[in-house]
Amino acid sequence: QMQLVESGGDTVQPGGSLTLSCAAAGLFVGYYYQYDMAWSRQAPGQQRELVAARTSSGTTTYADSVTGRFTISRDNSKQTLTLQMNRLLPEDTGVYYCNARYPGFPSRNYWGRGTQVTVAS
Repeated sequence: QMQLVESGGDTVQPGGSLTLSCAAAGLFVGYYYQYDMAWSRQAPGQQRELVAARTSSGTTTYADSVTGRFTISRDNSKQTLTLQMNRLLPEDTGVYYCNARYPGFPSRNYWGRGTQVTVAS
């Protein structure tokens, strides 16, 4: 089992910045570099949506709504995933979840408990 713990959520004004971190721990943490990592978010009353992903091979993808404002990065040596969020908008409000997915066989998929981000005046 891999445990993922998010941190860094807060309340900020529109236009502000936040940095979210996800720390991994657990039995298979030594193989962290093999996992595809991602950030997703869920706003109240809405489905969870992918925000940004960084695969084990280094491919990075972003949701259109955050492209140019958010940056995802990972440090395999520290088993951490980071999401730098700039120029935040009220619609960025939600619970942000860290996700780790092992793309091999058998597949494994882990989620953190989430961290709350609120963007409001």
